[in-house]
Amino acid sequence: MRADGALSEAPTSFCTPIAPWFGCHAGIVVPFVPRSGIETGQGWQMRDRRPSHKTRERLKPAADTAGKRVTLPRALSKLGYCSRTQAERLIAESRVAVDGRTVSDASAWVDLSTARISVDGLVIAAEAKIYLMLNKPRGLVTTRQDPEGRPTVYDCLKNFDIPHLSPVGRLDKASEGLLLFTNDTEFAQTLLDPLTHVTKTYHVQIDRLMDDEEIAAMTSGIRHDGELLTAAATRRLRQGDRNSWIEVELDEGRNRQIRRMLEALGAECLRLVRVAIGGLELGELPKGAVRALTEGELQGLRRRAGMERARR
Repeated sequence: MRADGALSEAPTSFCTPIAPWFGCHAGIVVPFVPRSGIETGQGWQMRDRRPSHKTRERLKPAADTAGKRVTLPRALSKLGYCSRTQAERLIAESRVAVDGRTVSDASAWVDLSTARISVDGLVIAAEAKIYLMLNKPRGLVTTRQDPEGRPTVYDCLKNFDIPHLSPVGRLDKASEGLLLFTNDTEFAQTLLDPLTHVTKTYHVQIDRLMDDEEIAAMTSGIRHDGELLTAAATRRLRQGDRNSWIEVELDEGRNRQIRRMLEALGAECLRLVRVAIGGLELGELPKGAVRALTEGELQGLRRRAGMERARR
């Protein structure tokens, strides 16, 4: 607490930090090879998307694609080769072949468990799935390239030379905290689906004290510009003489939802820090640092989103 009674630091999570991690602003890089990487003795390296000549003839689709029939553009996307829009362009240019036959119809369906897909004569191997977490600093925009030239979250991922790595949802420029990245589009879409009700937890600093009725109103529903905004849960964390911290859980992804709810109550959000997604906590990961999710953390998120049940 500062001398004027204001609270400047977000309440910390009780999650134990898991090392190693990669620094964005601190400039600290710890050599680390997750299971999906290649052991080289030099730290992080990813598989080349285009396999070597020796392996092209014996490549098989990844086991988790077995029995999945999808459109050809989606197949190229799921294999991690390119986006669906890029795939449609490649198909239109007659550069894609399935089982040796050129395909020019983007609506064609393929079975990922058996199809042999190639681009420009090179067979496409399934890309290793990567799952990362970033402690997003304030002031970064959640986009790959910003037309205004502002710093982006990808500035924190320079040590990860991974194509098609996308954020799972987003945090606005003024927000901080836990942001996930993956090249697993199915995983990302399931986590973001409002029907799965995967909660996101935020610690919010407010410019004044909040009474019990106002905190309760956030869970019963507050109207802002004709839209009813509701939090899944709220509670007071602590307060000083002039401002306070509350915890807010959301199970839906409305635009600037917490800031708009506070605005409707006549309060201003000073800081907004996402501290958890489902059971995954930000913990003590430093600002701007990135690390891979552990297998246990990944399984926990899958269970929360119902993906583990679906697999059984």
